[in-house]
Amino acid sequence: VALGSVVIYSDAVFQTLYIAIRLMLMIMITTCLTATTKPLDMTLGIEDLLLPLKRFHVPAHEIAMLISIALRFIPDLIEETQRIMKAQQSRGVDMKEGKLMERVMAILSLIVPLFVSALQRAEDLANAMEARGYAPGEKRTRYKVLKMEKRDYFLLLGAFTTLIVMIGLAILL
Repeated sequence: VALGSVVIYSDAVFQTLYIAIRLMLMIMITTCLTATTKPLDMTLGIEDLLLPLKRFHVPAHEIAMLISIALRFIPDLIEETQRIMKAQQSRGVDMKEGKLMERVMAILSLIVPLFVSALQRAEDLANAMEARGYAPGEKRTRYKVLKMEKRDYFLLLGAFTTLIVMIGLAILL
């Protein structure tokens, strides 16, 4: 489709839709996961999945902690982005209209406060972890031990099947 001097190819539109849908699904799944799973359970589950890698001196607990923290902060970052966008719009900043340089400046007015906020949250989290005596690499004991049940195996099978289907679709598309 030609719109003046700009040509839009159907393959590009489909690829863009495909990427947008994947991104939305990742955000929705992550939001559901963090809304329904306690951070401790998530960390323990991820650590149990990574446990076989300890034989190769892979720090399973630290990786699990990193993943669970990242998953936990995605919805917070989305909420913070929306809050900052509303604040910038109330100040008259328009991120969708204007010349290229104006839009770049508008986006910077979103990214800078978001970055500062993320750094502040990271510092608060680091202080809280330090106050609770967290030290990476230390031997840990568990108050709660997770055990696989029948439904867990079914969910794992469903997740694995979904993963295979998604990989197949990615290869085909």
